[in-house]
Amino acid sequence: MQILHLYISPEHNFFGHHGKPAGQAPMVEVDSVECVAGQGLKGDRFFGFKEDYKGQVTFFAHEVYERLCEQFQVTGVEPSVFRRNIITQGADLPALIGQEFEVQGVRFLGTQESAPCYWMNQAFAEGAEGAMKGHGGLRAKVLSDGVLRTGV
Repeated sequence: MQILHLYISPEHNFFGHHGKPAGQAPMVEVDSVECVAGQGLKGDRFFGFKEDYKGQVTFFAHEVYERLCEQFQVTGVEPSVFRRNIITQGADLPALIGQEFEVQGVRFLGTQESAPCYWMNQAFAEGAEGAMKGHGGLRAKVLSDGVLRTGV
């Protein structure tokens, strides 16, 4: 699995915003990020969110991003729009649900799909939520400390 992009955000834009406007917190692209076992990614909005949280980190396949851009004829939008932390290439993310796996020496447990929500229609394109079902990415727990880097 190759890491193409790493993103963190200090605040939620969609989580907890049902019935309210989306937030405006940016996703910040970083070259590296510290992973802390049982906590998540340092600097991210879900870091230390709650004990044993299933979504300490999220993965999203660049291949899905490319397919969605083509399907909806979207250009000039970065993969950060999906508000996932780790944009990968060459990984079958759904196959990692219920599995322990390692990336750059950091161990994770795939917990469930990072299911798309209705906000995707606003953030990316009308119909994106439906097109992403089954391809929304992977939620995972961080099982060991370490640092992830892009381009490795």
